[in-house]
Amino acid sequence: MSQTAVITEPAQHSPDEPAVVFENVSIGFEGKQVLRNLSFIVKQGETRILLGPAGVGKSVLLKLADGLMRPDSGRIFVFGEEVSAMPEEQLFKLRSRIGIVFQEGALFDSLTVRDNVAYRLMEEHLPEDEVNKRVVEALRFVELEHTLDKFPSQLSGGMRRRVAIARAIINRPDLLLYDSPTGGLDPITSTTIVELVIKQRDVYRTSSLLVTHRLQDAFTLVSHRFNRETNKMEPLPERQTDPQTSFLMLDEGKLVFDGSTHDLVHSDDPFIKEYLS
Repeated sequence: MSQTAVITEPAQHSPDEPAVVFENVSIGFEGKQVLRNLSFIVKQGETRILLGPAGVGKSVLLKLADGLMRPDSGRIFVFGEEVSAMPEEQLFKLRSRIGIVFQEGALFDSLTVRDNVAYRLMEEHLPEDEVNKRVVEALRFVELEHTLDKFPSQLSGGMRRRVAIARAIINRPDLLLYDSPTGGLDPITSTTIVELVIKQRDVYRTSSLLVTHRLQDAFTLVSHRFNRETNKMEPLPERQTDPQTSFLMLDEGKLVFDGSTHDLVHSDDPFIKEYLS
């Protein structure tokens, strides 16, 4: 990583107000219960890493947090606003404070990189010069400002994922939702994406909820920090972990772990021990 973009700091909120709160949330589809009575919080500036086997509802959980789905029961709050009971018009306004990185990037193949990243800003009818400035800032953050006029098909898988991150941060969000941002990528490219997540966490203190299937990525997140002077991530001193990063784990739709790295790796729970082995 080389050059750091100058992006306006996110708006400040009451330090006592959590970014996300799930209260006894349940949801099912076609008679099958997917999530059961989930309760947890994401504090401001905190990164929660969501682990669990495939098909346990991790992506559904992110969609609930963004208001794209509504729970069958329970309540969900984002920055104090109840998204589980909010009209669509109000949800649209709240989503301007939320960035989401979908699985596989989910870019529009027919749009250039510039127009993919600018998509949300163009919907807000901002002045063209403001849109261009913010697109360049976001692409500089992911070190892809040279790809403005390219199409997604001209980019590697890792570059497309970085463009997706640029699109997610274009509105300078207060909350970022990452749905398996390194899924399908090789280890070296995955490390590049994880470094961007750490950079966003440490430089801009954005609250984050991140789904991953890769334990190596999860433990890189908790064991590294971003150095502003070198503009690179670096390992924390031995046996130290980032205090603002912790874990959630799902199994069969239930929350089976909510806590620190230390408590996770020292858990005696048979399921957790097998998952981490």
